[in-house]
Amino acid sequence: MSIFILLLALAIWGVVHSFLASHLAKDLFRLKLGSMDFYRLAYNIFAAISFLPILYLMATLPNKLVYEVPSPWNLVMFGGQLLSILLLGVAFLQTDSLSFVGLRQLFEQEKSGALVVHGLYKIVRHPLYTFSLLFLWLTPSVSQNSLTVYIGSTLYILIGVYFEERKLLREFGEAYANYKNSTPMLIPGPVLGKK
Repeated sequence: MSIFILLLALAIWGVVHSFLASHLAKDLFRLKLGSMDFYRLAYNIFAAISFLPILYLMATLPNKLVYEVPSPWNLVMFGGQLLSILLLGVAFLQTDSLSFVGLRQLFEQEKSGALVVHGLYKIVRHPLYTFSLLFLWLTPSVSQNSLTVYIGSTLYILIGVYFEERKLLREFGEAYANYKNSTPMLIPGPVLGKK
């Protein structure tokens, strides 16, 4: 039952989160409110706060241990998680961080962002997702509930990447198509299935 409740909560969060990120939702808010200066910041705050009930359910629903990695390998995994957090921070700083969070829009007219292809973005197209997934899957102690949330979150990220790629192709056109052909999506290495 815990698995079903967690997957349902993740699905509801994912649908709402995705809808609010869509052009349709932004256009509706723009029609209703006029100014969109606050939208990105409010969206990020809402996304974070609305995920808290999922974390609460993960911690409080009936649960059982699936696996626990023994020492010293658990320390290696913790080290990998720390490295993931560090690289997440680096990838975040390589974007227009203030715009990403939604603070720049409060003080300046929002303009189309630049395509970031340097730093970690030269290694993979979506380093924020890569290091988020790495952080999740390097957890050395995994319960039924956390595994459910990790699988659900991974699926949501993979589906989200597909739609984000379509949006980036519309926004940046040939420049993004060329970037896509030369840089892997999530896993560093040769580009497979160039499309």
